[in-house]
Amino acid sequence: MAPTDQQLVLLDFWVSPFGQRVRIALAEKNLPYEYVEEDLLAGKSDRLLSSNPIHKKIPVLLHGDKPVNESLIILQYLDEAFPDAPSLLPSDPYARAQARFWADYVDKKVYDCGSRLWKLKGEPQQQARAEMVEILRTLEGELGEKEFFGGEHGFGFVDAALAPFSAWFPSYERFGEFKVAEVAPGIAAWVERVGKRDSVAKSLYAPDKVYDFIGVLKKKYGIE
Repeated sequence: MAPTDQQLVLLDFWVSPFGQRVRIALAEKNLPYEYVEEDLLAGKSDRLLSSNPIHKKIPVLLHGDKPVNESLIILQYLDEAFPDAPSLLPSDPYARAQARFWADYVDKKVYDCGSRLWKLKGEPQQQARAEMVEILRTLEGELGEKEFFGGEHGFGFVDAALAPFSAWFPSYERFGEFKVAEVAPGIAAWVERVGKRDSVAKSLYAPDKVYDFIGVLKKKYGIE
């Protein structure tokens, strides 16, 4: 059986922005796959633990019997394993390097800072707010006047990496007491555009569902 003919299975958790990246990429590439929901609040399945024994996290993409871990690595793998499907990364080596850089920036900055917004109070929360504003403005500077971060390539690697967080932004706004439209209007406009893509719209949950989930996490961790 050729690698491209082997079944794809995604081990995921419904609200995970990292798993949603993979769902968006699979939709953009029109690749069929089996979705397996992991109930992470109840515990991790043996299948997940054996597929990702190092980090023990979702998402995990199973291609045949081979697991691929870490969301950005999975996106790059899909580009390479399915060369006939639409690519998320541009063909130019420098443009590819830049896309990887900015996706890595999103990976290292947005989720961690956003988590501190709802976990912390007082001065530490204010520091997280200032950092989030800086992150959004930095991303806005990279986006510039482009429709998508992929530029001439169109919707691409960075867009897929950042798009899931658009459903988390309203929660970040509530906890951080700021508005994305005010601090980074270019990103707010991008959120509107990206949300109209079928791949994104069908992969994300409504912001109020995300906010409710954060409430579950706050209760779980004893955060008032």
